[in-house]
Amino acid sequence: MIELGNYNELEVLRDTSVGLFLGSKTGTEILLPNKYVPKGTDIGDTLNVFCYLDHEERPIATTLTPTVLRNKFALLKVVEVNKIGAFLDWGLEKHLLVPFSEQRDKMKEGQWYIVHCYMDEVSFRLVGSNKLNKFLNNDTLTVQEEDKVELLFTRLTELGWEVIINDQHKGLVYSNEIFKSVGVGDRMPGFIKKIRTDNKIDVSIQPLGENILEPAAEAIYKKLKDNGGYLPLHDKSAPEEIKRELQMSKKTFKKGVGTLYKARKIELKVDGIQII
Repeated sequence: MIELGNYNELEVLRDTSVGLFLGSKTGTEILLPNKYVPKGTDIGDTLNVFCYLDHEERPIATTLTPTVLRNKFALLKVVEVNKIGAFLDWGLEKHLLVPFSEQRDKMKEGQWYIVHCYMDEVSFRLVGSNKLNKFLNNDTLTVQEEDKVELLFTRLTELGWEVIINDQHKGLVYSNEIFKSVGVGDRMPGFIKKIRTDNKIDVSIQPLGENILEPAAEAIYKKLKDNGGYLPLHDKSAPEEIKRELQMSKKTFKKGVGTLYKARKIELKVDGIQII
């Protein structure tokens, strides 16, 4: 079976004037047009291709790289708005349609939006939606506290950044726990800090517990080497100064310094730390 909206490992079956026909183990075939055929491809080779519907609604394979896959979220730019809806650039020749019914607010050409890509059950076309909550489920969770997860930053609120966790759940990273610049559409690893009784999830972009020591120590040591072996930071430094220099909290900094000191990697000076 060939899954539209995802990558498929397919075998090259035969060569034609319009391109190569690729096949799955179940016997389904799909065309890879000549313009996408990698040089040196032979019959019997296996290719990893993305499959979707072309402008004429025909299943087609491509070696182009889409910026979002089926059942995933991504930040995409609107390139056209017409009477059907908004069309977004997702790295393929045929743009991704977001119907008006799937727009939280009316989309505007040139603007960027977080969009979920899914298969429309009526037309069997891949379409997009920025009504994100429809595709997020916190009733049944697949994560636990302290799990390492992938985050997609979606919206800044008064409390902090709303994030999508593993393309499945909704979470929040509090503003006072963010020590580096982030923006809408950024993806980065995070950690499940707390799951509340109502299944709301607090997330941290810094490692938790004992796991915080090694990454912090490594970051401080790298900054020391980049700075000639010395940093004018110590336990009396202002939290804002530490955040500006190292993108971490003062608490994390002190733990990292403690790890380096115990390992005899640094010595503590009155006005800073220095590599031994």
